[in-house]
Amino acid sequence: MWNLIDRILSDFRNMFSRQASYEWFVVIVMGLMVRTDSLGITSIIRELSLNYESYTTMNHFFRSNSWQVEKLITCWTKIIKDVAPICKVDEYSIIIGDGVKQGKESKKMPGVKRLHQESENVSKAEYIFGHMFGGIGILAGNAKKKFCIPVSIRIHDGVSTIRKWVDSGAEKTSHVVQTIIDGYEVAKNIGSSILVLDRYFLSVNSLTKLDELNKDSDCKMELVVKAKSSCVAYEDAPKYSGKGRKPKKGNSIKVLEMFKTKKICFQKATLNIYGKHKEVSYYCINLLWGAKLYKKLRFVLVYYDGIKSILVSTKLDLDPIKIIELYSWRFKIECTFRELKQVISGFNYHFWSKAMPKLNRYKKKNEPEAIDSVTEQNKKQLIVSTLKAIEGYVMFSSIAIGMLQIISLLYSEKLNKSFFRYLRTPSNDFVSEATVATYIRKSIFSIIAFNGHFSIIKIIKKKQINPSFHEEKEAS
Repeated sequence: MWNLIDRILSDFRNMFSRQASYEWFVVIVMGLMVRTDSLGITSIIRELSLNYESYTTMNHFFRSNSWQVEKLITCWTKIIKDVAPICKVDEYSIIIGDGVKQGKESKKMPGVKRLHQESENVSKAEYIFGHMFGGIGILAGNAKKKFCIPVSIRIHDGVSTIRKWVDSGAEKTSHVVQTIIDGYEVAKNIGSSILVLDRYFLSVNSLTKLDELNKDSDCKMELVVKAKSSCVAYEDAPKYSGKGRKPKKGNSIKVLEMFKTKKICFQKATLNIYGKHKEVSYYCINLLWGAKLYKKLRFVLVYYDGIKSILVSTKLDLDPIKIIELYSWRFKIECTFRELKQVISGFNYHFWSKAMPKLNRYKKKNEPEAIDSVTEQNKKQLIVSTLKAIEGYVMFSSIAIGMLQIISLLYSEKLNKSFFRYLRTPSNDFVSEATVATYIRKSIFSIIAFNGHFSIIKIIKKKQINPSFHEEKEAS
């Protein structure tokens, strides 16, 4: 297990232009995996017994120019491809995408804006101030256990102006379209893939962008997504009679009504959905969809336990049963977001900048953004580096939680769970990310003491408190 951790972190060396930056990367990722509190980067210093003077240097590392988030995403994707058992359907790797909102109260933090939350949970406010992230993960595992390993989690809203300061040719895109782009970047590194998304992402713009990306590259990415209950599709265009303009579509169909009109055409099957065997009824048909787009899509109408769902796939020959199973795995990214928050505290960053204009909580819809008033180049650079620090922190957290997931898949049998963590119902063959983190936390100092040949251990030991110096200081 420790050989694997050492190998994975060593593969990131070429992503850093300086050895010192790479060493801080190793320390931070290991610290995120073992820390017991979420009080900023000081928790990493305490958990690994680092020199107290490390705080300033570590803080500067997040804003360093010696690394780039995009390169880390590419490297991490290739590592997952080599190490993790990636799930596939018809030789297509499975990618899952979704958005996650993180509340932030800072008035000097880039990208913070007013966000609307749709939730049935009374503990969540309808509107919050915070960051809107778009996440992409790769589904890995086997028949007994699957994880969505996070690959790319970046801010998708409120930062278009800042990104243009770095790349003047960058286009302003919506969260939906940016998720398609991020998913395709991952697909280019792991091969042809199927991207599974929620119903929010079925739009004309997303399908248009997908066709554009697939056209310009040899890599192929398909979509499996849920449709809204109000979805309207169209039959194929009738044969052209030679008079007037050639029709692009046929009669319109309210897809939800097909649960009644095509009731006798539904087939039954028993599938493993959300960890339980359920009997489902389904009906599959290929129809045109999208105003002025009229793209042929595969619709799968699903009925089980009194629930009606409409699933859509851009791959017209994909088995409808596989489409149902694919969408049932979409919830794995929600589990990843939960573990990222609760185990790693991956969204507990505190980076801000004095150069950032103060957040206006009462801004009207048509008022210009405060960020547009920034014209000085040095202030722009400070804001850009702060945004990089935020996304870098979340990226390091994604690598940390991903390593815990890979260890769970590969080494669960070798972990003596009863020795270090009480499990009331140890019914699963594979341990959770929290269990792996607890094991590493309890064993890391014995590894440091007796297995100093690992390169990552040498890096950590070099930055720890010098015992003799510490003792002399206390004595004085």
